[in-house]
Amino acid sequence: MKSLLSLCFGLFAALATAQALPVLELQAGFHRIEAEVAHTQPARMQGLMQRREMAPQRGMLFVFPESDRHCMWMKNTLLPLAVAFLDDAGRIINVAEMQPGSEDNHCAARPARYALEMNAGWFARRGLKPGAVIMGIERAPPPR
Repeated sequence: MKSLLSLCFGLFAALATAQALPVLELQAGFHRIEAEVAHTQPARMQGLMQRREMAPQRGMLFVFPESDRHCMWMKNTLLPLAVAFLDDAGRIINVAEMQPGSEDNHCAARPARYALEMNAGWFARRGLKPGAVIMGIERAPPPR
């Protein structure tokens, strides 16, 4: 019973976080992205945990307080994801494919200001590699 209550609370918290996050429209070439913006520490910590599905054009933009070699992991994340680490101008530094539940670190190859998580394979299927620019980053709320 206790674990069921814990699971329900976790799912409710994930849903509440998802609904409370601002959504920002981004562009990758002619590809449109609807990115939930994780610009606060609690939102960055929650990320896409406990989500069971995500529409193909949806993702999550993590806005960090400073450029650094940020790392992501997939603990409690149920979806396979790809993460692109971005510099201050929105240029892709590197992309990593991540498996659900993995505690492996996936890190920026050099200091990054942002990370954009999309469904697994999203960047590869669109030919988006290091150097490609994600437009609209400048409209993201400032980190808190």
